[in-house]
Amino acid sequence: MKDQQLTIDELDALEFIRRGARTDRYNACVGRNAKKLAGLKLIQYARNGSVALTDKGAQELFLRRCIAALQALQADPLAPIDADVVQFLGRKSHIAVREEGGFTLTDKGRESLADIAGQHGAR
Repeated sequence: MKDQQLTIDELDALEFIRRGARTDRYNACVGRNAKKLAGLKLIQYARNGSVALTDKGAQELFLRRCIAALQALQADPLAPIDADVVQFLGRKSHIAVREEGGFTLTDKGRESLADIAGQHGAR
């Protein structure tokens, strides 16, 4: 399957659904993007018309949070990062704890950010 690049608006719609938007009728952002997100199997409709994230949609949002954390740590080693993101990035050797507090990017973390920047620049 080809790597599907989501727009910021589509990612925002996923976030609205995660936070509790129960139907695409009450939120314009969700309404604009629901058909594509459902087609990509990132959200699903229940019989009563409510929308919910699929596991794939939740993974997409988690990945977005990980990328944002890497970018924040690159700018400020003391940037606040969610515990689940810290655990994941630490386990994948993208960040390391600094003695003076906060986190630093490892070589692997910097390479990942460079790859992400290269992908966005190529599109």
